[in-house]
Amino acid sequence: MTAHTAQLLFELGTEELPAGPLVAMAEALRDGIADGLNTRGLVFGEARWYATPRRLAVLVSGLATEAPDSVEEILGPPAAAAKDAEGNWTGAALGFARKQGIEVDALQTIDTDKGPRLGLTRTVRGARTAEVAADIIAQAVAGIPVAKRMRWGRSRQEFLRPVQWLVAMLDHEVLPLSLFELTAGRHTRGHRFHHPADIELEQAGDYAARLESAHVMADFDARRRTILQQVEAIAAADGAVAVTDSDLLDEVTGLVEWPVALKGSFDPAFLDVPAAALISSMKEHQKYFHLTDTSGNLLPMFITVANIESKRPEVVISGNEKVIRPRLSDAAFFFNTDKQTPLADRSERLTTVVFQQKLGTLADKTRRIVALAGSLADRLGADRAVAERAATLAKCDLVSDMVLEFPELQGIAGAHYARHDGEPEGVFTAIEQHYWPRFAGDDLPTSLEATAVALADRLDTMAGIFGIGQTPTGSKDPFGLRRASLAVIRMLMAADVELDLVDLAQQAVASYPSGVLNDNAAAAVTEYTLERLRAWYEDQSIGVDVLRAVTATGLTAPAEIDRRVQALHRFADEEAAGALAAANKRVANILAKSDSDASGEVDTALFAEAEESALWSALLDVQAALPALLSDKDYAGALATLAQLREPVDAFFDKVMVNAENPAQRQNRHRLLAALRQAFAGIADIAQLTPRQ
Repeated sequence: MTAHTAQLLFELGTEELPAGPLVAMAEALRDGIADGLNTRGLVFGEARWYATPRRLAVLVSGLATEAPDSVEEILGPPAAAAKDAEGNWTGAALGFARKQGIEVDALQTIDTDKGPRLGLTRTVRGARTAEVAADIIAQAVAGIPVAKRMRWGRSRQEFLRPVQWLVAMLDHEVLPLSLFELTAGRHTRGHRFHHPADIELEQAGDYAARLESAHVMADFDARRRTILQQVEAIAAADGAVAVTDSDLLDEVTGLVEWPVALKGSFDPAFLDVPAAALISSMKEHQKYFHLTDTSGNLLPMFITVANIESKRPEVVISGNEKVIRPRLSDAAFFFNTDKQTPLADRSERLTTVVFQQKLGTLADKTRRIVALAGSLADRLGADRAVAERAATLAKCDLVSDMVLEFPELQGIAGAHYARHDGEPEGVFTAIEQHYWPRFAGDDLPTSLEATAVALADRLDTMAGIFGIGQTPTGSKDPFGLRRASLAVIRMLMAADVELDLVDLAQQAVASYPSGVLNDNAAAAVTEYTLERLRAWYEDQSIGVDVLRAVTATGLTAPAEIDRRVQALHRFADEEAAGALAAANKRVANILAKSDSDASGEVDTALFAEAEESALWSALLDVQAALPALLSDKDYAGALATLAQLREPVDAFFDKVMVNAENPAQRQNRHRLLAALRQAFAGIADIAQLTPRQ
């Protein structure tokens, strides 16, 4: 028999919802309904969510109207206890039958793992969609994540925003659903201005099309694509590039039901203000997309997305231009006011700003950064004077009016002010870039001086925070130590010189006054930073066994670790790697259990098997070739050379009794294996590698 299917529609109509949680709420509603259907055995094809500022909705297609019946087996007392010696039903049997509502003679004997039991089987009617859908929807609505709930009117019901209407339909039938003191129906609502009248739905599947005809694009992703296409088309018409930040695009999509992109402009005189300040004003306050030329220079134009198709779009544009002008004027005022005070003169105010209660002020932090940046500059081959001057000024813009109003401009504002004050290019570049990289995948500092200040700033923070015992937790990392440690890793890997984490951490700790930090601070910084390497390499699909194999050698210099990890990762996929890894594990186990001294020289006179001589000869060839390869840090070449040992190693273990009865032979063979293991130790503990599929 062909199963019947239907479409289930639910819409929760509200006052305007905030854009931020819109998608998460809609997805939670969809997942809740899908889970409810699955739990009841109701099969469906697709559960699709819709979201606009005034509604959350789910349309389930290909939904079975009923779940298949199932057979239920109910077990009672053991069959042996069902009748007494005279063959009469016992109280246990009679009580079980009475509880199940049947005659005792209708009970069956059912074989189980624990022996025959009295029982019965019965057919359980499958769930009917029309009967359970309302409960499923109600449970799904209750499961929508709502951070802050509100009440409205005299109702004690709560939701993120007042609920105004409900639609709940199974095909053309309205479901018996009541929520928020409202009864569900078949009437939805169109655009607040373009189509304020109710829309009657004949079928659940008519939902999206009927709303579209009423100026509502209910599909969030389709609305997002439409906005992107409109914005890019407007920009292209002017030969410009629209900067469509993904987060802003999502937010704008959540603010409109019928998107209409419009281009506005502002006074080009504002372009004298740092572009980042103008962009922040447009993006954060007005939700505008900014435009640049093909070289990335900001243009005096913006694109806004209206929620109405106006007959007089020029009026809408003019209104937006009037709104943005005071915002840009504020940025210009702060910028011009700040420039009247040299950046260096603001350093005194840093003495009044607390960095961390136990770690002193921003002035204290600046003194530490200056010293550490100077030392790092020497080691990086950078200009020490430039690095120290940049470190001296790096935090001064934090007390400027511009940064107090636009915190995201820290570093950027300082670079502008330093340039205005006549500081060298290397100084103002380092002031801006010492915050780089700001997030995963962001650009690294472009100069060695900027790198020195960026490393000094982060290492100082990490040393201080770990030194007072404020280790980040899963939910709390107020000083951004995860981000800082990954930034340190990236910068050290990119450096042309070898910088060791242990040394850097100890130097950062030493810059604090005695007694401020605990004795474990440097070790904590090193350990925590090296732990971040695991996630770093997982993102590159490099197994943790490869990282373990390299760090097992005790390395703590990220650049050197990375060189070996990359080489070993490629080598691990070769056939020889698995065999050599297994051999190294075997060697490690033998040596760990050995009671003889394996540290001495190998004596070839004690060789009794040809395979011993062959392995020793091959090992000598490898030992002769390795120093030059390791000196050049050619780890791929070194591993390829070590791979030549596979056959003689396999032959050795196949033919030679390592733990010979003769003590001298046994010790000599252990020394041969120790020399073999030492050859690999110059790169990694290859025994840590796991077999590849």
